[in-house]
Amino acid sequence: MSIKIDGPFYAHLSGSAEEARRLAQLGYDGVYTLEGSTDPFLPLVLAAEHAPGLDLATGIAVAFPRNPLHLAYQAWDLQKFSQGRFMLGIGSQVKAHIEKRFGVEFNPPAARMRDYILALKAIFACWQNGEPLAYEGRFYRHTLMTPMFNPGPNAFGVPPVLLGALGPRMTEVAGEVADGLIVHPFNNPLFLRNQALPAVQRGLALAGRRRADFTLQINAIVITGEDDKQFAAARNAVRGLLGFYASTPAYLPPMAAMGFEGLQPELNRLSKAGDWEAMGGRIDDDFIAAFTVSGHPGDIAAALLARYGDCADRLAIYAPYAAPDGMWRDIIADLKRLQHAQ
Repeated sequence: MSIKIDGPFYAHLSGSAEEARRLAQLGYDGVYTLEGSTDPFLPLVLAAEHAPGLDLATGIAVAFPRNPLHLAYQAWDLQKFSQGRFMLGIGSQVKAHIEKRFGVEFNPPAARMRDYILALKAIFACWQNGEPLAYEGRFYRHTLMTPMFNPGPNAFGVPPVLLGALGPRMTEVAGEVADGLIVHPFNNPLFLRNQALPAVQRGLALAGRRRADFTLQINAIVITGEDDKQFAAARNAVRGLLGFYASTPAYLPPMAAMGFEGLQPELNRLSKAGDWEAMGGRIDDDFIAAFTVSGHPGDIAAALLARYGDCADRLAIYAPYAAPDGMWRDIIADLKRLQHAQ
């Protein structure tokens, strides 16, 4: 089966319809929203209406500030409206944001997330199969579902739940109870193969599940451009992004896998001082090579497949900079052509 190609859906609500059509015309199979300064669900409603061939996903929606039942209703409605093309991507976010920005409990994150997903699955089973709602977990309790509040079976099936994870325990939880794993864009081949994938396998084994029943969506940071000016702008944008990611203590495992762990304390100090420019300046060429796919547009598809083609079910391109549509259209076409040629 070929790898599906997903693109970032950054549009604000007012431009969502046009952006969804644009991404579909570029050849993407699906789009994913981020929960940053906008809601991750509302733009997908317009995408479902105006680009009905696209798969849709939140990538990710922050779970803990939302009750599982709230999230279940949103996912159920989007699954219906998109006619079965919605994937619910959720994640924990980092501790500081959960406790200080959202003002809710975070610890212990992996155990809490496992309970959260099991609660979601219990709610879905109640609605889809008529099972009694009798979920009593460590953190979540759902034991009442009267007819007035039960949407009933979904003609397009239960929406899959994908978990964004980076640490070994959270990744294992994805393998055990989720329908797929969203691999953070801050990744490299050693981390992926020596840590993330074995953790998924441990989780699958705990639940007696098969890899074939699990979706692995890998986010890949791409640096490219049609000329030297575009390429330099892309590289500078990604350099700053990598500095930001590398400053976060929770993101240490991928750095340690490549021997860059000694850089993290300094970047963390600079982030607390607000010296964002200096953070990017600490990211050297070796670091960029480890965490990105970089090169001429004509070489990107082959490089992505060489790095991720043996394990990804979905490949999400992450390129936080301006670039011509035609360039991305050609890269996506190359990705599909090379897969069909294999």
